[in-house]
Amino acid sequence: MNNFKYLYKILKVMERTLYDESFDVFEIQHEALKISEKYWTELMIILAKNDYIEGVTVFSNLGVPEYVKLINPKITLKGLEYLEENSLMKKAAELVMGAVNIIK
Repeated sequence: MNNFKYLYKILKVMERTLYDESFDVFEIQHEALKISEKYWTELMIILAKNDYIEGVTVFSNLGVPEYVKLINPKITLKGLEYLEENSLMKKAAELVMGAVNIIK
């Protein structure tokens, strides 16, 4: 379940690249997220392969991804849509939970 939390967090930070020139790529690195480099690499590969972000180069050895390099990473339209849908789903869930509490 934490996978989606980290994916969302990375995308949310990258959303700022659209309007904030002070974006520091360190904010989405594994050290900043307090996760292992291997786990971070897998998350970045997932985001890139699913077209949520661009500017990610994957370096593999015998077909096994070893590391990624970020070259001017940016969120894509698909990544923005994911953030929007997640925000709407969260709001809907909060409304449902509020309605359940009122009914009780």
